[in-house]
Amino acid sequence: MRKLIAVAAVSGSLIFGVAGGVGTVGAAGASVPAATTPTPAVTPATHATRCAKAEKVATRIQAREAKAAVWLPEAQARAAKATAAGHTKVGTRISTRIARVQKLEAKGNTLLAKIAAKCGSATSTS
Repeated sequence: MRKLIAVAAVSGSLIFGVAGGVGTVGAAGASVPAATTPTPAVTPATHATRCAKAEKVATRIQAREAKAAVWLPEAQARAAKATAAGHTKVGTRISTRIARVQKLEAKGNTLLAKIAAKCGSATSTS
């Protein structure tokens, strides 16, 4: 019984914004948004470090995209061959892998574009 009363008291104080002076609550239940803390400015050294790490990531993305460019046509041919031979489950499985690789390739291109925009990298998006 004590726990129930304690929970009700804590819940009530949170609802009405009494706990810790969080803010006030209107009749409709809208609360005052809490103040956001400002983010510290990025120093040139921090920016250079982040860009160096981003360049390494960009290199890995480009290497994987190169492998995907070789793998995709082969996989598409295998999927077509399996489907033509009546192996629809195998063809579907290969098609699912193809779709996953294409989705990852799109994400990689998006990430490369973000890196290029923030760091002005020499790596090109494919």
